Amino acid sequence: MPSEQAEDILNRLRLDDRSALKDLFEEYYPMVCQAIRRFINDSSTCEDLAQEVFLRFWQKRQTIKVDSNLPAYLRRMAINEALAYHRRNKRFQGEEFVPGMEHDEAPGAEEQYLHGELKDHITAAINTLPPKCQTVFKLSRYEELSYKEIAEKMDISVKTVENQMSKALKVLRTKLRTYLNLFF
Repeated sequence: MPSEQAEDILNRLRLDDRSALKDLFEEYYPMVCQAIRRFINDSSTCEDLAQEVFLRFWQKRQTIKVDSNLPAYLRRMAINEALAYHRRNKRFQGEEFVPGMEHDEAPGAEEQYLHGELKDHITAAINTLPPKCQTVFKLSRYEELSYKEIAEKMDISVKTVENQMSKALKVLRTKLRTYLNLFF
């Protein structure tokens, strides 16, 4: 959806136009469900949580400030909703949720330790990247923006984004080689 249409929907939402919520829902519901499905394997739970995302968006419509783009904002809301669901779910209390891990198997102490250590090393490796490279990497991997969206947001070319991502991945592979070998 072009940003003009997204801005129009946001303005209509702020004016309490319920048809704008319907337009928003119809346009982004599949994407929101897909983002949640990465963390939750149950379709009906995904659909419930997706509806919750839109309900929260409606409730906060007067105060929401979409700094990046609307799809990225909704995707982030969806991911947060999925993670909050796991925190509320008793089976996951006291455990860190790891995407891709089967829901019925709890990680052992060694796995938790290795996961935490790997996470620390990944963060440290990311922090060693040059500032522009680090920003591109984080927007791509954490905010899930496309290369085109990153280029627009940072006012650089898509080719520069590609080069920065290539550089980031090369540095991370080098710095994390010993840990990657342990896991694979």
